[in-house]
Amino acid sequence: MSSSDLVWELIKNNNSFIVKRPGVVFSTEKNNLMNLHSKKYSGIANNKTVGVEAAPRGVKVTVKKAKAASPAKVSSAVITKPRRHTAKAIANLVARSKYRPDLLKAALARSTAVISSQQPKKEKKVKTTGYRATKA
Repeated sequence: MSSSDLVWELIKNNNSFIVKRPGVVFSTEKNNLMNLHSKKYSGIANNKTVGVEAAPRGVKVTVKKAKAASPAKVSSAVITKPRRHTAKAIANLVARSKYRPDLLKAALARSTAVISSQQPKKEKKVKTTGYRATKA
């Protein structure tokens, strides 16, 4: 297995996941929490990665563990708890187990965004009282 530095040097300029926009370069690869094209967040170049994505109910957290002599092992868990309990569970998986503590803030931000997107939208009540409302 090659080192993560070598892999990053090979893929940093050309790969199929790069999306270039004016002023910023994005990446669409799996397990990239910020969708930015950088070595820190890369799901391909790093041996240990964390991915947070939407599940039909809750949040799916994927952790990739790779050792030098064996192929990568991917373990995933679906967390269907409320927002604070989900944050605690992700913090336990990522930082407290000393897996990738530098990705904790990004993983929590991604899980919060996923949970917010799964909440039903509240309908705004239209005001029907007053002079202008009855005139229209």
